[in-house]
Amino acid sequence: MITTDILIIGAGPTGLFTVFEAGLLKLRCHLIDALPQAGGQCSEIYPKKPIYDIPAYPEILAGDLTHKLMEQIKQFEPGFTLGERAETIDEQEDGTFIVTTNKGTEHHTKVVAIAGGLGSFEPRKPPIPNIANFEDKGVEYIIRDPEFYRDKKVVISGGGDSALDWSIFLADVASSVTLIHRRNEFRGALDSVDKVQELKNAGKITMITPAEVKEIIGTDKVIGVSVVKKGEEPIMVQTDHFIPLFGLSPKLGPIANWGLEIEKNAIKVNNSLDYQTNIPGIYAIGDVNTYPGKLKLILCGFHEATLMCQSAYKRIFPDKKYVMKYTTVGGVEGFDGTKKEAPKAVIKKID
Repeated sequence: MITTDILIIGAGPTGLFTVFEAGLLKLRCHLIDALPQAGGQCSEIYPKKPIYDIPAYPEILAGDLTHKLMEQIKQFEPGFTLGERAETIDEQEDGTFIVTTNKGTEHHTKVVAIAGGLGSFEPRKPPIPNIANFEDKGVEYIIRDPEFYRDKKVVISGGGDSALDWSIFLADVASSVTLIHRRNEFRGALDSVDKVQELKNAGKITMITPAEVKEIIGTDKVIGVSVVKKGEEPIMVQTDHFIPLFGLSPKLGPIANWGLEIEKNAIKVNNSLDYQTNIPGIYAIGDVNTYPGKLKLILCGFHEATLMCQSAYKRIFPDKKYVMKYTTVGGVEGFDGTKKEAPKAVIKKID
């Protein structure tokens, strides 16, 4: 059984930063994540997507943000259980918890911090009759490695930020990029819309609007898609890959059955104090929580993690008095000038 002070469910940016704030308080952390690597959506879904609202970084790629957070917490040697989903939670008589994963790994902890982002995700699939036959045979719902599309013909469908961002990025990777959207107007950032228009004018992107993909063409793999433009006959667009980017449908998964107060697929917390849930000792931070005025920003998750750790310290050490000091006073190895003795890392990866 893995033992820790704080068990963090979710190894995205908020979960990773929690390790840092807990480390300043000399609290041990262990993280569980269903993905095979740390970083959450930033690593799994859009590692090459730029983020603009991280302090001191005018622009940073999502994957690079994850890398820097991992560097920041390395000194505190957190443990990881990766490739496993937190399944059940059992409160013990002493107020601690045992959290068990879907693979039977048990974690004994004094505090649980749920930092699972928007939960587990399933792609929203377009209503194309034969699309399931071509999944992993030229149909992908998430772009993980842009190099996979090097010198290939790519058709992207969608009108949001992901569709626009990946169309822009793959314009310099794929041999051809065709962007299809059912409307003439796009929902993404205005500068991305302008960039796509510039690439279209330069002949680096083909744009078909208003139109929809109605059929996948091929036998063993995708060779093209049938596109219907409003008021016109269907046309066949040759492609090696069809990537419908219509967003992801979030689900809390087993956490929804833990007795927590849920509102619109998010966990209600007390934001006037410490982001604790209706169950003492269980906190929810980042995009997974909800409260009046909630903003789903990475920056806000960092703030919530900081206050949560202060509350967790008081819960774990009710008789100790902690005086908050700036990290510029004593660095990050302990405010008393001594080197922090970090726990040994326990890493359990997916097979």
